Amino acid sequence: MQKIDRAWLDAHPLPDPGRGTDKDGRGRVVLVGGAEFVPGGLRLTGEAVLRAGAGKLQMATVAAVATALGVLLPEAAMIALPADKDGEIAVEGAQRLLDPVSQADTLIIGPGMSGSETTSQLVAQLLESPRADLTILLDAAAITCAGALQSTLVRHEGHIVMTPHHGEMASMTGLHIEEIRSSPVAAALNAARTCNAILVLKAADTIVATPDGCLLSYSSECIGLATGGSGDVLAGIIGGLMARGALPLQAAAWGVWTHGEAGKLLASQIAPLGFLARDLLEKIPSLLKSDADTRRLSR
Repeated sequence: MQKIDRAWLDAHPLPDPGRGTDKDGRGRVVLVGGAEFVPGGLRLTGEAVLRAGAGKLQMATVAAVATALGVLLPEAAMIALPADKDGEIAVEGAQRLLDPVSQADTLIIGPGMSGSETTSQLVAQLLESPRADLTILLDAAAITCAGALQSTLVRHEGHIVMTPHHGEMASMTGLHIEEIRSSPVAAALNAARTCNAILVLKAADTIVATPDGCLLSYSSECIGLATGGSGDVLAGIIGGLMARGALPLQAAAWGVWTHGEAGKLLASQIAPLGFLARDLLEKIPSLLKSDADTRRLSR
């Protein structure tokens, strides 16, 4: 198992947009999530997408909160969707998303959503038609639906990244959470192979597994990252990097490292506990700036 460290990152540099690249060239993201009673997580993911360097962002959420969320993140366009009786995105919203997704480079589904039959149907419809030029990130509630969608996930041919914590992994796989805690490597590898996807199993020691058996690891040693919204930020970083052109494994590794290093910086600057998930956001751009970027900008 390889460690995700500066040496690994230098050996796998992020794509350079180059001079003159426009917003479309830096990648278009459609982010689907949120609910009437959990609107804020989508803001964290959306801002992380842009902080990671993506050029365009459309956030799709229930109409009742879409305007307020658009004001909170004015850099993003909003897509207002119908809600079901529980305030979650209704299944009918999938039809409203067909055109935006057809023009996107990356689709992120799940932040701020609750697991339900409605969510399962929505996710299934959004994943129904694989595209070779579309990368997808499944987070939170979208992951818990994945266990019933394995045949669909496989058809995306490795273009999907999933970011479960141990509880979501248990829901997706049917394993007991203690089984996952005792054998996280085996659980991550098996899920990656079964779903033909990049699997990011989040914990203090995060594991990134690929369908062909590649394993990467990152130890954050930062208890402050165990806070509400932290995973929403990680999802946005990975999604934003994929939109920029990073391969799914590359984006996952860079995202995990950036998220963890941002936590370490905040722990030293503020305190080991008490910083907020939104505090991570401003740390993202400088951490993603590689030595190659520094040399290019200094010319």
